[in-house]
Amino acid sequence: MTDVADPSAVDLFGEWHDGAGASGMRAPGGGTAYRALLPATAPGPGQQYRFEVDLDSCTGCKACVAACHSLNGLDEDETWRSVGLLVGGTAAPPTTATVATPVAPWQQHVTTACHHCLEPACLAGCPVEAYEKDPITGIVSHLDDQCIGCRYCMLTCPYEVPSFNERLGVVRKCDMCKDRLAEGEEPACVQGCPTDAISIGLVSTVELQAGLAVDPSARLVPTAPRSAHTQPTTVYLTRRPTAPHNVVAADDHHVVPAHNHPPLVAMLVLTQMSVGAFVLSHLLDLSGVSEAAGSTASAVLSWVSALVAIGASVLHLGRPLVAWRAVLGLRHSWLSREIVAFGAYAPLGGATAAASAGWLPNGLTPWLATATALVGLAGVGCSAMLYAVTGRPYWRLDRTVARFVVTMAATGGAAVALADVAVAGGEHAAVAATWVATCGIAVGWMMTFVFVARHRGAAGPLGRSVSLLTGVLSPQMGLAFGASGVAVVIAGGASAGSPSPTAAVVLAAVALLAVLVAAWIERGLYFTGDSPDRMPGALR
Repeated sequence: MTDVADPSAVDLFGEWHDGAGASGMRAPGGGTAYRALLPATAPGPGQQYRFEVDLDSCTGCKACVAACHSLNGLDEDETWRSVGLLVGGTAAPPTTATVATPVAPWQQHVTTACHHCLEPACLAGCPVEAYEKDPITGIVSHLDDQCIGCRYCMLTCPYEVPSFNERLGVVRKCDMCKDRLAEGEEPACVQGCPTDAISIGLVSTVELQAGLAVDPSARLVPTAPRSAHTQPTTVYLTRRPTAPHNVVAADDHHVVPAHNHPPLVAMLVLTQMSVGAFVLSHLLDLSGVSEAAGSTASAVLSWVSALVAIGASVLHLGRPLVAWRAVLGLRHSWLSREIVAFGAYAPLGGATAAASAGWLPNGLTPWLATATALVGLAGVGCSAMLYAVTGRPYWRLDRTVARFVVTMAATGGAAVALADVAVAGGEHAAVAATWVATCGIAVGWMMTFVFVARHRGAAGPLGRSVSLLTGVLSPQMGLAFGASGVAVVIAGGASAGSPSPTAAVVLAAVALLAVLVAAWIERGLYFTGDSPDRMPGALR
């Protein structure tokens, strides 16, 4: 028996037109008009494939989800397509003249998968070049064998498309069943939909970009992220009137903390403590306040912190044995740039500590210290940028930089104070470092109070973040304030009294520990308190 290739869209149309009917091709809605679920031609110059979703035909049955799962051989808890629900309108007519005109109850199912964006954020952010956008079809594919499982693409994609596979240690995503498309077959979701609500079409990239330039606030559907960020190509079609003004996702009330990424928390806190201590110690050296022994101890403590931070970051990878690939995306990924910066910072810090201890020519110390401080600051800047470029309001660049600088001041100041008290008696350098740490804590408190007061009760991502911080995350908030308050009390008590050398070291160590606890919790809240706009979810 010979294999017979599945007929193309043109072949199907020919059969339908000739009245053969042998193909079993169906006409949606029982009508007689032909409707192709695939374009008759491949994308031409300035075109690419896209998903086209007929919202009027979508019943929310999730057959597309099941078909995608089955034909792609996904794991039990893995999905590349989902179905959400939008609801709106009013349930009853107004009881007084002051109530707005009622709108009939309204709902709409929305099926979604990868939107194969013109400017895919997953591709731009990936540090190992594990994404590629086909220059002809425009399909954004993921190279599983290249992935190291860093999961940064899960943060950069505003539509939460990439999903992490725990068994394989890599991220995977929809590729529009490109192998099936190449053979003229429909993608799994298109083939599996019983109402033909999903089809593949062609989009003019120039027209799409022009439309977004005219309306930068455009969204695929209500509640979705703004399309201008990544320029998604999916189009949702409907003949229904405009959605009610109060339309929300069915899971709008279901605001839960995001994942807290403990390895990233450790890496961020410890690198910022290390850089803050190095910079502060170097400034104290230049001003003549610090003693040689205290500078050496600060350099050693900072260097060790950097090494621990780098080690902790590897724990976040699904495939740590191929972590070396993370520098491949240096041209476009802020994560690659962060890795390169801290990869240079660690040996520079070790060399600075060695020179300060007299193991290298003494004349190298100021040059090495300056280089270490500058490279460390560049690394912290890359850390801030890699979260800011995700476009999430809670991680906006100014907010992120301010929080990272506060962490540098608080933890770095406490570390320098401990190092100076432990080996140099805690003279002027320890006092100055304590004041820097205290000011950092105070500024952090004020920033938090202002943010909560400004966005409490507001609609949108920042309002949801505040509801998390003052609701389910309030115990963590209280613990962070309490821990930082302990550090401030210790600093004030030590300044007012004259503790013995041993007591001073113990107090400084406890203060540093308290500051680290507060910084750890605060950085965890940086992740868990984020609640960006997303595609509609299901009723929960």
